[in-house]
Amino acid sequence: MAQTKRRRRRKHRGTQAGTVDRRRRRPRSRQEARAQARQRAMARRDQPPTWGSAINRALIAGLIFFALITLLFRQPVAQAVPLAALMILIYVPMGYYMDRFFYNRRKASEAKRRARENGKG
Repeated sequence: MAQTKRRRRRKHRGTQAGTVDRRRRRPRSRQEARAQARQRAMARRDQPPTWGSAINRALIAGLIFFALITLLFRQPVAQAVPLAALMILIYVPMGYYMDRFFYNRRKASEAKRRARENGKG
């Protein structure tokens, strides 16, 4: 008796709202994977800066600064906390405005490049 081939069952991917989540397809080659990674990095870099990202970065830097003061320089915690808080207060606006400066610079150079391409074409 000949055996019949069984079809592989697929998992149900629908949600109760009726939407279907699709899995990302794997890239066909390493070159395609690199191109996709480059596109994702560019898209992430082209996002305008936010205060939330500046706060997160400042908190991480403040924690590192606090750890360095207490562990490396052996200062008491009572002295390290205000210094770390001061560093956070300095890092938040400094980080935001630095990100904004580089974002505006990138956008301006992109606009110049587009204008040059449109002028030639």
